[in-house]
Amino acid sequence: MRPVRAGVRLVRPTNVVVSFLGTIVGGLAAAAVGLDLPRTGWLLLALAACSTALVTAAGNVLNDLGDLEGDRLNHPDRPLVTGEVSPSTARRLTAGLFVAGVAVAVPVAWVWPWVGAILAVAVAGLLAYELRWKARGLVGNVAVGGLTAMVFLYGGAAVGRPLLMVPFAAMAFFATLSREVIKDMEDVAGDTGRRTVPKVFGMAAAGRLARSAIAAALVLSVVPFLWYLAPLSPAGVAYGVVVFAADLTFVVSVASLPRRLRFEQTVSKGAMALALGAFLAVAFR
Repeated sequence: MRPVRAGVRLVRPTNVVVSFLGTIVGGLAAAAVGLDLPRTGWLLLALAACSTALVTAAGNVLNDLGDLEGDRLNHPDRPLVTGEVSPSTARRLTAGLFVAGVAVAVPVAWVWPWVGAILAVAVAGLLAYELRWKARGLVGNVAVGGLTAMVFLYGGAAVGRPLLMVPFAAMAFFATLSREVIKDMEDVAGDTGRRTVPKVFGMAAAGRLARSAIAAALVLSVVPFLWYLAPLSPAGVAYGVVVFAADLTFVVSVASLPRRLRFEQTVSKGAMALALGAFLAVAFR
């Protein structure tokens, strides 16, 4: 059982669950029928969500393989560092997860071709990030933000309406960009061979970038009201209340940078969870 538990930790189950739920929420928000999708619609959306989860898991394992040396200082409890999982096993697990993630998406892409296109871009972007862009600091941060944004586009594509998810994808991009910069600030002492923003430009500049990204996300949070969400409708009121709470939490996540980095990263995760709730409210418009 110990190797199984180590393998589960390696794929970072919290991230996997969030990516699964993000795809579901994106599809429901795009479909705008509440939870009343037809059975076929639910099946296709569930397959797309499973695909997202599997590819996310593969990316997490690949990330730990690439960060093995840095994690000896920054995250000494991770399974590859402790030896609970060998690098060869991790590589086989990565390949299997990628293959499974693509395979379960084939029926969805057959119905909605945009799903296949987004998945292809996402897998290519993930591989490019891990093998090349991660070491380039800001370029890598932007790539991770883009991959997170694609989760919502992917969910929308699974119900045939990806364009309606553009505002939410943009919000997710900037919120994730901020969190990635904060993570680089937290790991600055152990990062080796990476030109991260805090290492190249300093902690103060990294803090300003994280705050600017959150400011952009906050501005984008009003776009649904300008596009297709009636402000005084039940869905509009629910979205407004929850997204306001998420916006405030995001502000807290960058308010005291560059101090309390672990706390602010945790707060950022909470803000993202609130944002998911706000996005879900849009499904009932």
